[in-house]
Amino acid sequence: MLQQFSLIEQSDEDSLTPEQAFSTDDNVEILRFAAKAADDGMAVALVTLVDIRGGSAREPGAQMAVRQDGLYCGFVSGGCVEAAAAHEALDVIRCGHDRTVSYGVGSPWFDIVLPCGGGITLSIHKLRCVRPLLKVLTAIDRRQAAALRYHPPSQTLQSPDSAALESGWNGAFFDISYRPKTRVMIYGRSWEAEVTASLAQAAGYEVATGDSTPHSVTATAVDTSTAVILLYHDLNRELPVLQAALAAKPFYIGALGSRRTHQNRVQRLTELGWHASDIARIKAPIGIFPKARDAHSLALSILADVAAARLSSADQGRSG
Repeated sequence: MLQQFSLIEQSDEDSLTPEQAFSTDDNVEILRFAAKAADDGMAVALVTLVDIRGGSAREPGAQMAVRQDGLYCGFVSGGCVEAAAAHEALDVIRCGHDRTVSYGVGSPWFDIVLPCGGGITLSIHKLRCVRPLLKVLTAIDRRQAAALRYHPPSQTLQSPDSAALESGWNGAFFDISYRPKTRVMIYGRSWEAEVTASLAQAAGYEVATGDSTPHSVTATAVDTSTAVILLYHDLNRELPVLQAALAAKPFYIGALGSRRTHQNRVQRLTELGWHASDIARIKAPIGIFPKARDAHSLALSILADVAAARLSSADQGRSG
């Protein structure tokens, strides 16, 4: 794996037209793209959204990766400045000096207007050492949170040991947090389970399905980035898996059934020795749409609830 990158010739850079390699706003996939570029012997620059003025399509910490051949991925806006940012990144790769650029409100580039009416500032860093990226990617592959820390004055990037960081400025440093992909574990041999699994995969979640095997609901499989969805029509078959989920630490547990069914569920769990605070973690009836009965509406309702819970858990982690 290369750790130092040479400058490309001015004439080569001038002839390049940036081109999107693929569409993604997943920062982990963007880091993989950058690390692969390094492994292929290419120079690469990371573009990071570090400041917002007014409205913005992305949050601080959104990223792009740009290779020396002009291919790039990622978004730092709604798509209106990415090509211009890629041009700036190519120039950073050529000259070897990191820089900061602004677009929209407060920017000298009057021909680039953000539709949201706000302004953004980007830090562009020529990757000189790939080790911090590999450290983050290794942690994510182990389903652990990780972070990068960029120091503009020294033009250095590192991966701190503490991953409990919020994306944003921390004194002279800018931190970018990374979390494992949301894992959705769906239980229940039903049409609703099949549709929900299919929709979850389309939404980009990591999906696992099962029936009544509580041994699969372990601390290894169910972490704080996991949602457990129980779509049984039989409380007796549900209970072993539900109890295993309660013993783990998923950010979401949801169970199918009416309010009457949930009352029976609460009674059974209480008789089995579960505390009210544990039982309160169960979202039942599952989903955000009241009385969603057909499988597709129910799947949308469930996954919207999961997405909202995931955002809420991230906010709680920042404030904790």
